[in-house]
Amino acid sequence: MLPATSKLCAAISYRHLRNMTGLRRQAAVAISQELSRLASRSPGPSTWIHQVRRRSSLLSSRLEEKPFSETEMSYIKQGEEALQKSLRILEDQDDWKTETVAGNGDKVLSKVLPDVGKVFRLEVVVDQPLDRVYGELVDNMEQMGDWNPNVKEVRILEKIGKDTVITHEKAAAPPGNIVGPRDFVSVRCSRRRGSTCVLAGMSTTHGAMPEQEGFIRAENGPTCMVLRPLPGSPSQTRLTWLLSIDLKGWLPKTIINQVLSQTQVDFAKHLRQRLAR
Repeated sequence: MLPATSKLCAAISYRHLRNMTGLRRQAAVAISQELSRLASRSPGPSTWIHQVRRRSSLLSSRLEEKPFSETEMSYIKQGEEALQKSLRILEDQDDWKTETVAGNGDKVLSKVLPDVGKVFRLEVVVDQPLDRVYGELVDNMEQMGDWNPNVKEVRILEKIGKDTVITHEKAAAPPGNIVGPRDFVSVRCSRRRGSTCVLAGMSTTHGAMPEQEGFIRAENGPTCMVLRPLPGSPSQTRLTWLLSIDLKGWLPKTIINQVLSQTQVDFAKHLRQRLAR
């Protein structure tokens, strides 16, 4: 995030400044300006980045509807940071390498970033309209464990406003238990404007969910999913999933890369099966 944005959000967190709506408005403007700067960099994904920026312009009014606490403001700031970092990664079209291409055209790409490590990008087309996909991934996120074998449980720990949630996710052990049980505590934010949706997230901490016995607390993020109607075919949705995970513990990189890329391919398959029911 821009240094100015960080300073403004930090100022809002102080108790004696919480009711100064002007600072909240300035923070929202700074976030909107940052997304605008990203949109102007390249002609590639700039269209939907611009749509997300327009959606973020509503942040100011929402902040004034409810006086968020210091902790809540911190989570909102983390969600915005995850969204901005994810957009920056997806905006850069250079140096992506193909990891795998499925027979149906589903593709997983990867690249190594100096400050993040290796990230994976899934590109698929789902034969369902955007509203159907969005509803399953956002409104029904706690049901993901019912249809995705790689997920044991997703539970919402806290909702903050309309667009930010804190979740606890338990990953199911893969065949042979070569990785072992992992869990995550994440802050997630969603932005929807017109035909573009971005679901972003990153790891956080929450008092209601300390580290669990029998699980290694892994870290994810920045990560996001971008949903857009397929041009010329509004009944189909193009889904881009940026995945960045630190599984923690001692694991060979070859195993980690294999597990993560296969996890993305499996996700697309199981999502289609779920939506077809």
